[in-house]
Amino acid sequence: MAKIDSNVTKFSLVAAFGGLVFGLDLLNISGAMRFISSLFELDDVQQGRIIGSTFYGVIVVLFFAGTLCENFGRKKVLVGIAFAYTLSSLLSAFAVSYEMLLVGRFIGGAAFASIMVSAMYIGEVAPAEQRGKFVSVNQLMIAIGIFLTSVINYFLLKYLADISFLDNENVWRYMLGSELIANFIWIALLLNIPESPRWLLKKGREDEAREVFKQIAPADQVETLMADVKESFHQETKTDTFTQLKNLFNKRMTLVLSIAIVYAIVQGGTGMNAIMSFAPMVFEQIGMSTEDTFMQTVLVAVVNLIAVMIAIFTVERLGRRYLTLGGLALVVVAHGSVWFGFKDTTYQLDRAAYERIEVQLKSESINLAPLQTLVGKTFANDVELKKALAETINKKDLPLVSGAIINQTIQGIKPIAVLFGILAFIAAFNLSIGPIMWVIFSEIFPNNVRSIALPFAALVQTLSSWGVSELFPWSLSNFGAANVFLMYSMIGLGGLIIMFFILPETKGKTIEAIEKDLVKG
Repeated sequence: MAKIDSNVTKFSLVAAFGGLVFGLDLLNISGAMRFISSLFELDDVQQGRIIGSTFYGVIVVLFFAGTLCENFGRKKVLVGIAFAYTLSSLLSAFAVSYEMLLVGRFIGGAAFASIMVSAMYIGEVAPAEQRGKFVSVNQLMIAIGIFLTSVINYFLLKYLADISFLDNENVWRYMLGSELIANFIWIALLLNIPESPRWLLKKGREDEAREVFKQIAPADQVETLMADVKESFHQETKTDTFTQLKNLFNKRMTLVLSIAIVYAIVQGGTGMNAIMSFAPMVFEQIGMSTEDTFMQTVLVAVVNLIAVMIAIFTVERLGRRYLTLGGLALVVVAHGSVWFGFKDTTYQLDRAAYERIEVQLKSESINLAPLQTLVGKTFANDVELKKALAETINKKDLPLVSGAIINQTIQGIKPIAVLFGILAFIAAFNLSIGPIMWVIFSEIFPNNVRSIALPFAALVQTLSSWGVSELFPWSLSNFGAANVFLMYSMIGLGGLIIMFFILPETKGKTIEAIEKDLVKG
């Protein structure tokens, strides 16, 4: 039995390793953004598009992922994704223009698709009583990637002036290029795991499927497992994409689709990817120095990692429903706290503040003379301040000076409420809707639609995340931090109410048993 547990753990960790790559990329681009924005002189829309271009890549991949998984198997698709992400890392790290960086980021959308495919794979190799824990490993890998990147970025920034080959022009290349090590490791590991036994059975390769089942289940249960899986296929006459889509949108699947769509919208729409992708920018709004924003990002990564580990060890004990509802309630409170912390903030640029800004930016060699035209002014909110700065300071210098300006002019903010809210949200997301969504997705879809249903659900989540992430810099500049986080809170509240009425408990049930419970007829 120990050997079986070891095999399931090994196969799940390898499949989920793409999550670590995704976590590396998510925070790497976060740390690199201010330097990229300065180098290529980007505005808010272009900054958002750098993040959004990844989701464009995800959207394209997801249209084909189900068919590719069905035709070539889960393992081969994961290997293809790993190679595509290696290409993405190379193009991004060596980008010589904004457009080349967009292409690299677009190809990098494959990294997110790996989370969907690995959830599919893990859901098909893990035993029912441990499936939630193993699918949650996806989120653990993302958290580990985020933590590693936060530490790397912090030290690169802290010692930027002390390392001869690093400067503001190239430090972001080392941030993005560090992902290549993880890419090569992932490819090597993927070549040493078996194919999904359920996919092998669907393709009529019973002997191969039996050998895989022997590695992941007790010998006396193998034939029973194979019989149950084949029974779930027995009414299936075709498995082409059109047939699966027809089955997916059948009336019998109304409850399953409702759960998946609502969960996907809420998970993406509450702002996790936006906050992590622009973490230094978020902390900049509080009035922190550049170095402090990177240090706080390390703290976020630690909270992120701890929360995911707690989720993994409680998902089978507390169940999916309890963790989802409890987590969403905390999401609402957390975003409400951030809104409260920002809502009365003003910004005063007097002579003393200007002199402090000069001292803080002395090492940057930036001409602050244009800023003197704003001395003596008070801005009612961050929207007014950012508009004035955009009209006064050029695009190359603005990303490098905005943090210091906010830091020295901010008045009336409640930093404890903001910090509590951000950290509480990170914890709530990773205790609940972050990892649990993929657990739910790996469980609720019947075998005869699984290859198209998981990509469809992931597509909905991607569209939700894309809308929030790409518009995040623009939203901060036009609506203000308080209103942005209030909107996230309202999305969470809507999800909490709907999920309370439609989300069932699925822990401890086989995929085939869940199908009998949720699919009418």
